Amino acid sequence: MDLEDQVAVVTGGAKGIGFALAQAFLGAGARAVVVVDLNPVEVDAAVAALGPPASGQVVDVSDRAAVQSLVDAVEADVGPIDLFVSNAGIGTGEGVEATDASWDRIWRVNVLAHVYAASAVLPSMLARGRGYLLSTASAAGLLTQIGDLPYSVTKHAAVSVAEWLAITYGDQGITVSCLCPQGVRTDLLSSGMGSSSVETVVSQGVLEPTDVAAAVLEGLATEQFLILPHPEVAEYYRRRATDTDRWLAGMARLQARIVGGIDQARPLPQSSG
Repeated sequence: MDLEDQVAVVTGGAKGIGFALAQAFLGAGARAVVVVDLNPVEVDAAVAALGPPASGQVVDVSDRAAVQSLVDAVEADVGPIDLFVSNAGIGTGEGVEATDASWDRIWRVNVLAHVYAASAVLPSMLARGRGYLLSTASAAGLLTQIGDLPYSVTKHAAVSVAEWLAITYGDQGITVSCLCPQGVRTDLLSSGMGSSSVETVVSQGVLEPTDVAAAVLEGLATEQFLILPHPEVAEYYRRRATDTDRWLAGMARLQARIVGGIDQARPLPQSSG
C-alpha cells in the first residue's frame, strides 16, 4: 500500500502504538489521519501534536453503533477511508478467576471491535473495489500470554478475525494485515498487563512505538498478512506448530522463572509474546 494521499483511521490512536502509527502515516504522505480514542483530552492533545491534516473522534470501539457512526462521519467529512487501523486493546492481568464483566469488556474491545470496524467500513471499500484493514493483535495471539488468560484468548481470536477477513475478501480488493508485536513501551507495558508484562519482567525485547510504526510501514508496503516487529516471533510460532508438547514445556519453565523471579538476566530460548 502506498500511503500517499490516503485517508486513514486509527483507533487507540491518542497514545502508544496508535499515535506512532498516525504520525508515521502522515509522514508517509497520508492526506488525512483520524485519531480515535476514549479520552477527549488525550485525543485533542494527540491531534494538536500531529497537526494538520490530523483530526480526532472520541469513540468507544466496543459499541457497534458508535463505530458505525464514526465511519459515517469520516466518510462524510473527510472522504472514503482507505486504511482502517483497528488498534485499540486492553489487558486484564487475570486468569480463570476473571469475572464475567472482565471477559465481556475485553472480548468487546479486543475482538468485537475488529468485527465492528470491518462491518462498518467494508461496504464502501467493496463498492470501490479496494481498501485496507490493519488490526493490532499481539504475539500473544500467535503464542500465548503468561499471567493473562482473557488477553491470550482474545488476541488469538483477533488473529482469527483477521485471517477470516483476508480469506473472505482478499479476491475483492480488500487487503488485510495483522500486527503482532511482543513488548512495546506503552501504557499497557507499564501497567503490567497484556503482551508486554513478560518482557518487562525479563527486561528484553521491548521496542519503542516508533519502531513498531516503522515495521508497519514496511508491512503495508509489501502487503504482508503478519507484521512482526519482533522477527523472532516467527520462529517461536514455528516451534509451537511443529513440536507443541516441547513448546508447552518450555513455556511452563518460562512461567516458573517469571513467577519465581529467578535467572531473569539470562536470554530466554522462548518468549510468550
